[in-house]
Amino acid sequence: MSEHPATRHRGGFAQPISAGIVAGITGFASSFALVLAGLHAVGATDAQASSGLLTLCFAVAILCIVLASVFRMPISFAWSTPGAALLIAASSTTHNFSAAVGAFVVCGLLIVLCGLWPALGRAITRIPKSLASAMLAGILFPICLAPVLAVVQIPALAVPVVVVWLLLLRLAPRWAVPAAMAVAAIGIGITAGTGWLTAASTTLAPELSFVLPTFDPFIIVSLGLPLFIVTMAGQNVPGFVVMSTFGYTVPPRPVLVASGAATAVGALFGGHAVNLAAITAAIMAGPDAHPDRSRRWIATFTSGFVYIAFGLAAGVAAALISASPPILITAVGGLALLGALVSALSNAIDEVAHRIPAAATFLVTASGITVIGIGSAFWGLLAGGAVMLWAVTPRRS
Repeated sequence: MSEHPATRHRGGFAQPISAGIVAGITGFASSFALVLAGLHAVGATDAQASSGLLTLCFAVAILCIVLASVFRMPISFAWSTPGAALLIAASSTTHNFSAAVGAFVVCGLLIVLCGLWPALGRAITRIPKSLASAMLAGILFPICLAPVLAVVQIPALAVPVVVVWLLLLRLAPRWAVPAAMAVAAIGIGITAGTGWLTAASTTLAPELSFVLPTFDPFIIVSLGLPLFIVTMAGQNVPGFVVMSTFGYTVPPRPVLVASGAATAVGALFGGHAVNLAAITAAIMAGPDAHPDRSRRWIATFTSGFVYIAFGLAAGVAAALISASPPILITAVGGLALLGALVSALSNAIDEVAHRIPAAATFLVTASGITVIGIGSAFWGLLAGGAVMLWAVTPRRS
């Protein structure tokens, strides 16, 4: 009698372990450069940015290892990639990293509050999807323009990156962005010579750099609140949805409290935000990780150790990025975020009645304006909400 497939695979570990390794590599390589660029944009030094990346890697690792083990589910985490894009967009708002760290702390505490007080979480999810998506699209739009600008400004470095990305987008989409980052790294190494290696040699041993936060109301409103909204609406909510599509009911309270606490504590060492994973979650929660759903948590558990390994190389990564033309790193980030931009734009215009308010939100956010010290993401959401209240809300007879 032949053995049932589920029984045959029940004891296998190689498949979920390999899925966890792939997910960890993909999650790190596709956006670590964007994280470093974002931290630099709001005033972090090289040492602080390296510390922030190390902290994020360890926070993601601990959450993946502990929660996957406790709940025996592939509950996976990542840093907030849209949040990193927001930091770049907020570069005109502040270059005081201490104030940015204060905004990160507030973001983390608000995520904790969402876990402890479900009404707040429901209020965030009640922000019209069209406006939240349009705000996210406005944040991502300037980043996604970077590949075009890079090809014009530094063609020798940017063209090979874009060509490799296009080839693998067709042949192996999962590896398109990591391969593009690898090509960029090779180009940086060739043009920078041994200078970046000399810098890296002084920071091979990763070091945590404590940053005393300052709580500037303007920075909290222009950076902390938008970071909270894009992390919740753009990362946590999709993360819960992805898990549900694979048949997992993830308990929101421990997930939000743990990730919010990790964000608040990690902020003191330069990290901006951690949250439920969405894209890499699909790798670890789907049947490719293991035919037996009860074994897929091993993939998430494994990915945690991959993040620890990458975190130990944060100093090298920071030195490499520091030696790169900023537009090249932003260009790689733009390639990584194209899918997110398309999804955000699609959601923004999905409901016909909300298209004009969504357009207002998108345009104001993408403009990059700063008014009374508050950045464009806040004003975009406010403008879209005002247009929606005026033009869409039914009039009383």
